[in-house]
Amino acid sequence: MALAAIFVFLLVCAVHVLESMLDLAKKRGSVSDEQVKLRVAITQLLKESSALSTPSTFAQAAKLKRLAAAKEKELAKLQQSDIKGKQSLHEKYGKVLKATKVLVYGLLVLSFWSAPVATVPNHLLQPFGRMFSWKGVDAATGRVVVSIIKV
Repeated sequence: MALAAIFVFLLVCAVHVLESMLDLAKKRGSVSDEQVKLRVAITQLLKESSALSTPSTFAQAAKLKRLAAAKEKELAKLQQSDIKGKQSLHEKYGKVLKATKVLVYGLLVLSFWSAPVATVPNHLLQPFGRMFSWKGVDAATGRVVVSIIKV
């Protein structure tokens, strides 16, 4: 029984860790190499345009600013497409994880349906003893037997 309790604990912890990792990946997101290159190019163009601040270089500075704005729009489109793809992937993995949780918890309930989950002294369950044990008392020790369903 002790080995089964450890197994159940590790199984529930594994499912919980997977769910936490999925939530963290959904919140954090990742940046692709193309996005990094676009950001570097935008900052470089804006630096060059700010360096060209004299009246004789105004046309070149305006051209660089328009080019930077176009690259910013391209970056926004790229980020939007990445977000949509990641959301659908996270939704898919979330549904698979939820189905796995339902299956695992259902199997755990079925495997421990009539087996005692715990035996505790009678005084610890004083106000709620009958609700947890359904009048199940271990004859050898006199302790209350707590189970999912007492058959």
